Amino acid sequence: MKRIDPFILGIAIFTIIALIGGTFFAFKAIGKPLELYSASESERPQAELNTKVQDLGQMKVSDVKSADFTLKNVGQKPLQITNVSTSCNCTFAQIEINGKKSPRFSMHQNPNWVGEIEPGKEAKITATYQPSLMPVKGAVERDVLLTTNDPQNPNISLKVTAVVD
Repeated sequence: MKRIDPFILGIAIFTIIALIGGTFFAFKAIGKPLELYSASESERPQAELNTKVQDLGQMKVSDVKSADFTLKNVGQKPLQITNVSTSCNCTFAQIEINGKKSPRFSMHQNPNWVGEIEPGKEAKITATYQPSLMPVKGAVERDVLLTTNDPQNPNISLKVTAVVD
C-alpha cells in the first residue's frame, strides 16, 4: 500500500477548508434577501416620500451642499431598501434609520447592504452634491436611486437640482 505524503495531505485538507470557508463567507456577505409582496396584499410595506425633488439653489464649483428626503413606511410590514446608487460620482447618498447610518453610496451600488424601516417609522436619505469632483457649470440634476420591497414603489428615484456658477 502506498503512503500519502503528510505535506501533500496537509495542503489538500487546507485547500478544502479554505474553499468551504470562502463559500460560507461569500454567501453570508450577500445579506438578507428582500421579502417580496404583491400589491394586492393588505399587509405589506408601503413607501411614502415627503418629496422626490430638492433644489440646492445656486452653487459655486467649490461648494458642497446636501438635501434630506424622508422615506416613511406607512405599511404593515418592514420596508426594505437596497441597491442604493447615484447618477454621478460627484453625488453621494447616505441613509439613516433609527440613528444608524448606512455606508456612503455613490455611482456604484452596494447590493450587500439592506436597510429596514419598521411599520410607522421613517428613514432620512441625505443626498450630497460636490460639483468639484466632476466640474460643470449651469443647471444640473443628480439622482439617488434605490430599490424597495414595496410592490407599488419597487424603484425610487430622488433628484437634487442646482445651478453651478
